[in-house]
Amino acid sequence: MLNKRISLIALGMLSATQAMADGQAESKGFVEDSSLKVLLRNAYINRDYKDGNADKSEWGQAAIGTFSSGFTQGTIGVGVDAFGLYALNLERSEDRSGAGGIDFFKRGDSGKPANDLSKGGAAVKFRLSNTVLTYGDQMPALPVLNYDNSRLLPESYTGTLITSKEIKGLQLDAGRFTAESRKSAEGRDSGGLKAINVLGGSYQFTEQFKAALYASDVEDVLKKQYVNANYVFPIDKDQSLTLDFNGYRTKLDDSYVRESGATGDDNKIWSLAATFATGPHSFTVAHQRSTGDSNLGYAYGGYQKEQGRVGDGGNTIYLANSYWSDFNAEDERSWQLGYGLDFGAFGVPGLSYNFAYVRGDNITTSTSEGGTEREIFNQVKYVVQSGPAKDLSVKLRSSILRVSQKSSEYNVSGNELRVFVDYPINIF
Repeated sequence: MLNKRISLIALGMLSATQAMADGQAESKGFVEDSSLKVLLRNAYINRDYKDGNADKSEWGQAAIGTFSSGFTQGTIGVGVDAFGLYALNLERSEDRSGAGGIDFFKRGDSGKPANDLSKGGAAVKFRLSNTVLTYGDQMPALPVLNYDNSRLLPESYTGTLITSKEIKGLQLDAGRFTAESRKSAEGRDSGGLKAINVLGGSYQFTEQFKAALYASDVEDVLKKQYVNANYVFPIDKDQSLTLDFNGYRTKLDDSYVRESGATGDDNKIWSLAATFATGPHSFTVAHQRSTGDSNLGYAYGGYQKEQGRVGDGGNTIYLANSYWSDFNAEDERSWQLGYGLDFGAFGVPGLSYNFAYVRGDNITTSTSEGGTEREIFNQVKYVVQSGPAKDLSVKLRSSILRVSQKSSEYNVSGNELRVFVDYPINIF
């Protein structure tokens, strides 16, 4: 059914009333609009687990190269996107590797993590007016299929994606992907994805109000719907109040419920965040709630191969209370108090600080009810503003997570430290 919807929306995209300048008509050419970028990333994550669980950490150096061509001139433009990835394992500890939440280097059959990783991918793209069809290896960033780029190397997917922006303020997306490349392993289909269909769009109704609606169907796993509404209330020239609502509904396939041992197949989760910004300061209050009968709570990400997970991208969680913990257990309710500070107003441009305290309760597991968890999150980030190291960023992030005994089946207590140094280089 979703395949038919994708076909219909694709036809609608190509025949949409043109209300914007024709992007293809303004094409400068395949070479003239091309770019080549390299991101050098040094990443370290350490998790000091509690309650007798072994500590885990991984450290690596990566080079992420991306090439994007322009489109050839003419009614239908043709172009190519490509990427090449390499990562070197700087820790190589058999004992400390293997945490699913870190996953820089996948363990081999011997139990040892890989010494290094290298892989690449390419896609061909076609543009008609303001509609682009891309086929091949891609890194989709949609609410129901969002590749994970928060570790050493990014995930990627192989398939077809159509994106249309024929009407001002409106973006429509439709696609089908049949392979997933795990971020910690080589190969185009190391994630074991069977297939995922995606469909949806977003619309900027006014300068202050934007909404989005998306759906996905992961073959033999689940169907998912997503809704978002975002409204910005301008108060003064440097003050605003932003309300952001996000919600997911997932329905697990019967076969997946049987194979995974899940109890129940339905989950609904939503969050509402209110952020008051005044000058360099921002203050956030958020509430998030998970309901349904699935003991998996809100299911997303991971890999179908070996892990038996969903496979729709490690960042497919557009929810307010997602830090180290996602606060997405069965029946969980969570509240957040957050604060952000931009030091540019105090003479240090590029330096920012973020804090959040999140507490969840009412967690249900197979053995208990009423479990709790709480997390204290801190992050400092600095981006070099000028000179030879311009745009180099250093990010220090820490989380203190404590989970009650009743919730131990769902999550584990620990202290986490992340250090990321990113240096983007524009070759041309």
